[in-house]
Amino acid sequence: MRASRRAFIGWSLSAAALAGAPLWAAAGPVQVVATTGMIADAARQVGGDLVEVKALMGSGVDPHAYRQTRSDIVAATRADLVLWHGLYLEAQMEEFLLKLAKRGHVVAVGEAVPEQDLIGHEDYAGKFDPHVWMVPELWAHVVRRVQQALSETAPAHAETFAANTAAHLADIERLGAYATKRLVSVPAPSRVLLTAHDAFGYFGRAYGFEVVGIQGISTESEAGLNRIRTLTDMLVERDISAVFVETSVSDRNIRALIEGAGAQGHEVRVGGELFSDAMGEPGSYEGTYIGMIDHNATTIATALGGQAPARGMNGKLAAGS
Repeated sequence: MRASRRAFIGWSLSAAALAGAPLWAAAGPVQVVATTGMIADAARQVGGDLVEVKALMGSGVDPHAYRQTRSDIVAATRADLVLWHGLYLEAQMEEFLLKLAKRGHVVAVGEAVPEQDLIGHEDYAGKFDPHVWMVPELWAHVVRRVQQALSETAPAHAETFAANTAAHLADIERLGAYATKRLVSVPAPSRVLLTAHDAFGYFGRAYGFEVVGIQGISTESEAGLNRIRTLTDMLVERDISAVFVETSVSDRNIRALIEGAGAQGHEVRVGGELFSDAMGEPGSYEGTYIGMIDHNATTIATALGGQAPARGMNGKLAAGS
């Protein structure tokens, strides 16, 4: 394991932690701040009624470009536990989070995924693709790290956290089986997933899809005109009929591809809107990790010629999603 990754995983540097005392005083729910919606959902699933979780980034928010606000700083400073992803996902917040780690309990939960399971980051040497939540089996590592962080913060509730984690991991295992079953039903020649940015590398590796992102792993990388022309020609030459937009990334480049293919006499449609770096609206099924991945797997399978129930694994997907 690289030294930089070791540095990210176990930040518990408050005076209370160093003295071996609990980091949380039993005066109500454990106050947790999470950067992304996916991490916030994991904390809620593991913590249940024993935690109160605030997500800094809502639906449709791009974590690659997000910068902390004044209210974010206040919330994170006052929290009993701060959970962030790491792996350079929150690139604009990293300096703030590392400084905060020196005075409180701050954990980069995405760093819990074993390094041998990570994909190298093509844009930044020595870093990794952060989009591990796209594969349930990888996300399970993150959930277990959330459990560990909560148990360290509030050890009196460790047994409850363990039970909640076991239940959630069972749901994640079922989700992984569902995704595999539905995605392998897509005919092999049609397993090409073209999206706005390269957030689906782990997805492609797990389910046998060729993944093409107009932008790189980070949305901070720009797609030039040559890239658009190259991908337009690919759509035409390979007779690809569906591309996908993302809820947290502008669809401008996708629309340019569709128009470019149309100018060459090849019709391309939007196969659906995928959740890449953010979940759906709070309170909705798609606003949970299970619902997010259920939506993506169902949408991709259906659009590319596979078989999937219209309302997804649990029959809860929004109609027409």
